[in-house]
Amino acid sequence: RNYCSEDGVLYDKGKTTLVYVGNLTKESFTIPSSVTRIAVCAFKGCKTLTSITIPASVNNIGRSAFNSCTGLTSVTIPNSVKTIGTSAFYNCAGLTRVTIPGSVTRIEQDTFKGCSGLTSVTISAGVTSIESGAFRDCTSLTSVTIPGSVTSIEGYAFAYCSALTSLIIHDGTTSIGISAFMNCT
Repeated sequence: RNYCSEDGVLYDKGKTTLVYVGNLTKESFTIPSSVTRIAVCAFKGCKTLTSITIPASVNNIGRSAFNSCTGLTSVTIPNSVKTIGTSAFYNCAGLTRVTIPGSVTRIEQDTFKGCSGLTSVTISAGVTSIESGAFRDCTSLTSVTIPGSVTSIEGYAFAYCSALTSLIIHDGTTSIGISAFMNCT
């Protein structure tokens, strides 16, 4: 057997990878401390989920892991996380604030795209690039401070962030892509 199940949640045999939560109906979920990796699409579409506790054992959040968890309002990404995959929090409309720890070097493509309730983003020193569409369509985002560790902001990274009124880019940023701040009216 390569997998095990606990309370309807599928893990790999060693319980180090959370593979899939299935038809999760809980509002809050705590990932066990044995887990080091949240697999691709593990929580995708869990609309009842409002808060997730990610333990310090986790170092990888897979692509689209929380995609379309529209009820998710609270998530703390621990300093142990090194990789947050493409579209990991795509369309999490209920998410209001997020802190990207310095252990993450890249905010990948479309990571927070469509998080229309997101009002506050803290990007810690250590992050070196903000990829294409990372915060696109975050229509409630009002202010962003980009630390000096960020050398590149790719195209459409903050496009359509129509509520953005304050932007601070510290020395260190050498490249800003096409339409990075398009329609930030």
